[in-house]
Amino acid sequence: MRAADHTRAMLAGFQAAGVDRVDLAVRSPEGLMLWQRNRPLSLDPGARMRAPGEDLPLAWLRAANVNCSEIYIRPARGFDWPLVFLDDVTVPVAMKVIHRHGGMAVMTSARGGCHLWLPCERLLDEEGRCRVQRWLAGQFGADPASISGEHLGRLAGFKNWKRCGCWVNVLGCCLGPGDARKSLEIPLATLDGREVPQGCCRPVGPAEPLSRNHSGHDTSPSGMDWAWACNMLEAGMDPEAVRQELVATARCRRGPDAERYARRTVEKAMVKVGLRLH
Repeated sequence: MRAADHTRAMLAGFQAAGVDRVDLAVRSPEGLMLWQRNRPLSLDPGARMRAPGEDLPLAWLRAANVNCSEIYIRPARGFDWPLVFLDDVTVPVAMKVIHRHGGMAVMTSARGGCHLWLPCERLLDEEGRCRVQRWLAGQFGADPASISGEHLGRLAGFKNWKRCGCWVNVLGCCLGPGDARKSLEIPLATLDGREVPQGCCRPVGPAEPLSRNHSGHDTSPSGMDWAWACNMLEAGMDPEAVRQELVATARCRRGPDAERYARRTVEKAMVKVGLRLH
């Protein structure tokens, strides 16, 4: 998919989850935050459904991103929403979660984790979202520092300059009415704001431990690239997309050799996981 397609896919995911207003934020290279708050996502005054993002200043965001600004989004603050955010979830966990429970996984860097947007069965205010995020972060190994209930996530289809300008992409999206996936089992005590006794909550993450066949003990950048490439190919990611992500990540440290390095890494990973080279 092109960058614009990833943006539309993410906005369509928000819309399918019941979010119709969003906040946008641009962080300049100097650290200045510029906001577009409470922007309608898809519905015009005549009640005609528009394409997701048609009412958003996407051209302004793209121009800012070209000039090395970071681009963020969240459901508009001040409203109740049936969607919660988790940061830094590993790709294998994120993909298992959305295939089992629904949601949207947004990969923010080649070797980094995912932003995970998960649907809830009821509307939650900011405090409620914070409680649910705190509980879910423990289930899925997410960043415990990103559970404020109003946290910003990166908008797909834009570059992450914190990670050498790699693209932010939608890895998977399973959101919308009539989805037959099993809802997340969030304890009522968490939703109601009461203390959840230790040990009373059954984990709702992946039923089986994650495969570590390709992780080994190599924590060098090349070793981490190798493990990531193998995991992505096993998860069904297109080899060319894996190669492009590796090029973007490796360019900072390998310079002109990044293309060759990424191609060879993906080719060897394909052999390792049993995929045929074209």
